[in-house]
Amino acid sequence: MRNQLTYLWEDRSITSQFTTAVSLHGHTNRSRESLYFIGEYAGRYAPLRHGLAHLDRWSQKASSIKLDFWKGYWTPPLAPLEAFTVERKQIEDGLGMQSMISLTDHDNIEAPLLLRVVPEARRIPVSLEWSVHFADTVLHLGVHNLPTGEAEMWVKRMAAYTAEPRPNELWELLSALARIPQVLLVFNHPLWDLPNIGKANHNRAIRDFLQYSNTFFHAFELGGLRSWKENKDVIELAKAYGHPVIAGGDRHGCEPSALLNVTNATSFSDFVEEVRCGHSHVLAMPQYADCTPLRVFHGLLDVIRTYPDHPLGSRNWDERVYHPDKDGVDRPLAMMWQRPPTFLRYLFGILQAAEAEPVRGTLNKAFNHGTPLPRLELEAGLKLEEGQEAAL
Repeated sequence: MRNQLTYLWEDRSITSQFTTAVSLHGHTNRSRESLYFIGEYAGRYAPLRHGLAHLDRWSQKASSIKLDFWKGYWTPPLAPLEAFTVERKQIEDGLGMQSMISLTDHDNIEAPLLLRVVPEARRIPVSLEWSVHFADTVLHLGVHNLPTGEAEMWVKRMAAYTAEPRPNELWELLSALARIPQVLLVFNHPLWDLPNIGKANHNRAIRDFLQYSNTFFHAFELGGLRSWKENKDVIELAKAYGHPVIAGGDRHGCEPSALLNVTNATSFSDFVEEVRCGHSHVLAMPQYADCTPLRVFHGLLDVIRTYPDHPLGSRNWDERVYHPDKDGVDRPLAMMWQRPPTFLRYLFGILQAAEAEPVRGTLNKAFNHGTPLPRLELEAGLKLEEGQEAAL
C-alpha cells in the first residue's frame, strides 16, 4: 500500500508527475442538508438560544408552526452544473490537469444523472453520500461509481435501511456494494461527531461499526473542511484499520475542494481500482492552509448570499431553506412569511458585512497565524490482528 500527501504550496512540481486530479465529495442544490446542528449550537451559545426562542414564538404566533430543526433542511446554492464547473475550473484552469469529479449529494443521485446529458460531464460517476444511522450517531459513507443501470435500485435499498435501520441488513448491503468491482466505498469524515453525542460515545460507536464493516471499505476520508488535528487522527485510524486515506472536499458553497487526489488513471473505474489496491496520493490545495473555522464561516456566507442570476425561487436564502408547514408539508420559508423576521435580517446583515474586503482581510490576519503544516509521508497501514484494538 502506498499513501502520500503533498502540499501544493510546497511542491508545484507534483502537477507534472500526474495527469489527473480527482475531486470527491461535493454537494449541489439537490442535497438536503439537516438543520439539527442549529439546535446543538443554541444549547452552547446563549445569544443564539434566546434569538431562536424569540423566532419560535414569532413563528407560532404568525403561522401556528413550531420550529423543529430535525425536520427542516437547507439546500446548497449551486446547481449541479455550477458545482461541477467550480471543481473543473480549479483542476483544469488552476492546475492544468485533467479532471475527474464525483458529486455526492445526501442520499440521492439526481445531480450525476442530470449531468450525464451535458457533453462535458457525460462521464461523471453516479455517486452519493449515504447517511447511516448506527447506534446513537449518524455516519456518512461515500458510495462512488454505482453501475448506471442499477443505481436507482441501490439507492432504494439504502433508503429502506435509513427508514428502518437493522444492522444485519447494513452489513449485507455494504458487502454487496463492496463486491461490485467499479464501486468505491469511503468512510467520510469518520471522527466527526455529527449529532454531538460526545467524543467518547462517538468513538465507541465507530469501534462497534468497524468491527463488522471494516473489510467493506476501501478508504477513509481526509475532509477538506475538517481541522488538521482531526485529519491527523483519521490518518492514524486508517493505519490501524489497514486502509489508505483519500481526499474529500465536502464542498457545500462556492469554494472548490481544498483536498484532491492525483492519479495517472485514465478513467474513474481505473482510479477506483488504484485506491482499492491501496494506492492514494492526496494533494492539499492552498485554501486548506487557511483557518478552518474561517473557511466554514465563508461557506455559510455562500449559503445565505443572494444570487440574482439564479432561477426564480432559488435566489434568496429563505427560498433554499425548508420547513414543514402546519399541515406537515415541506415548504420554502419564503412561502411562510412576507419577509424574514427582523432578528434574522439584522443577524444576516452583520454576517454579510464580513464579505467586505477590509473586514475579510482583518479576519484572515486575526485567525491565520501562519503556522506551517508539517510535511507528511503516509506509510502503509497494517491490518489489525484478531482481537487488536484500534487507536480511537
